[in-house]
Amino acid sequence: MRLRRRVKAALWPDEPCLMDDLSRLAFFRPFSRAALESLSAVARWRGFTPGQTVLEAGDPAPEVYFIAEGELRVVSRSSGGHEMILNELHPGSFFGEIAAIDGGPRSAGIVALTRAKVCAIAATPFLEFALSTPEASHHLMRMLAALVREKDMRLLELAVLPVRARLAALLLRLARPRDGGGWIVSPPRPHHELAARIGTRREVVSRTLGAMQRGGMVELTRGGVVLSSRDGLEAEVEAGYRAASGG
Repeated sequence: MRLRRRVKAALWPDEPCLMDDLSRLAFFRPFSRAALESLSAVARWRGFTPGQTVLEAGDPAPEVYFIAEGELRVVSRSSGGHEMILNELHPGSFFGEIAAIDGGPRSAGIVALTRAKVCAIAATPFLEFALSTPEASHHLMRMLAALVREKDMRLLELAVLPVRARLAALLLRLARPRDGGGWIVSPPRPHHELAARIGTRREVVSRTLGAMQRGGMVELTRGGVVLSSRDGLEAEVEAGYRAASGG
């Protein structure tokens, strides 16, 4: 499913995020009602339906968003319309913090994958809270450090791994434990979506998955991609890095 509609209408008009609401969001759970009082005065709930654009790359950066419900996708699009999927965000995640910190425009777009509910807080009061609250500052720095590490790893994969190894690495990241044992990527991901995550074309992903299935590494089922040989996929990734380093 291609999610490209630029629709910003919310499911309901903006509503206040009360202190009790904020305390249920992962980022704010450690803090007292008194500490959250100033933020609750400016925080607003916003809702989106599947396919709605929450933010576009290049938009101004007046707010930081905290996800309470639903899943959202981070995407980057070239001027020619090519789409790269950078990440998926789940309840407990937040976004918009980088643009809020440096004052620049949004570096990527955000699209709702499911019905979603987010709490939006204006950048200035959020940064004032973070800078005046050591625990919030440390948490924000840890989140930014994790983001940098993850981006470094993705850039390395794109730069040095062949397509098959990149696809193996992606399947390993997406897989979850399967009922009865083993690992599965479920629900099934469209091949164009997998391609957008690893910088290739849909038909290349289709051919590579077919070859992996014939080699006994994966099983393509209606329920998803079963990792028949997780060790084999991990070996593919390691072999890709060794080949890139001349080992």
